[in-house]
Amino acid sequence: MSGKQQQADSTIELPAPTQWPFFAGLGVSLVFAGLVTHVYVSLLGLGLLVTGAIGWWREVLPREHVEHVPLRPVSERAATIEPAATAVARLKLGHRGHRVRVPEEVHPFSAGIKGGLAGGVVMAVLACLYGLLAYGSIWYPINLLAATAMPSLATAGVEQLSAFNAAALGVALVSHVLISIFVGLVYAALLPTLPSHPMVWGGLIGPGVWSGLLWASLGVINPALAENIDWRWFVASQAAFGLVAGFVISRAERVETLQTWPLATRAGIEASGVEPDEEDPS
Repeated sequence: MSGKQQQADSTIELPAPTQWPFFAGLGVSLVFAGLVTHVYVSLLGLGLLVTGAIGWWREVLPREHVEHVPLRPVSERAATIEPAATAVARLKLGHRGHRVRVPEEVHPFSAGIKGGLAGGVVMAVLACLYGLLAYGSIWYPINLLAATAMPSLATAGVEQLSAFNAAALGVALVSHVLISIFVGLVYAALLPTLPSHPMVWGGLIGPGVWSGLLWASLGVINPALAENIDWRWFVASQAAFGLVAGFVISRAERVETLQTWPLATRAGIEASGVEPDEEDPS
């Protein structure tokens, strides 16, 4: 047996790894990035693109670069799978029990609205309690919420934020109700698709994620407003909202989705023989 034959039996030939596609792709990105930055960026990208293209070309021409990966000895390889004549029962798409990961039952929109409003009430009570304990005024958190839409309050001092403001009360009330309903609807849509323990997702993971995103973004968008927020109370109120909203939503009666229907019914096909005949109860 020749050396090449022995090598073919003990190794597998694969294309050799190369870094040139990375440089070519980076060059294309820089060429377009220079259109909105500076012409030098495009020139740098063009140089990388040409260099990467030439290097990539030389990897395959005039002779393709390959490497030989050693194979395991025949004695250490997995045994050959023998075909079996046993038939396997296959689930049909659209029938209950199919492995596609689509919720068969979802919460109605009304549950999301009710859960969002209930969570919003609890969140508002905790926020007002924080204002009363920390600043001796329930108007502080209300004015602070209104500051997101009223620039005059974004840079206001503690004394002004602790005073009653009718306009701020109206803005805070409307925005809080709308945001609570929106988040409640999102909860109603997402909770059936999440793994087990929806209360953990709704009361801990979800509030933790968006509190972190808000903390990071608000520090850039409005640093003055971010300095006036006690983030410990903020996260606690968000968790209370998630727990209450998730509890109310999870107790609502679920609605079946089209996933439980046969495929022909979902497609709107009306023809004899498409669906199995119902058995006569008599």
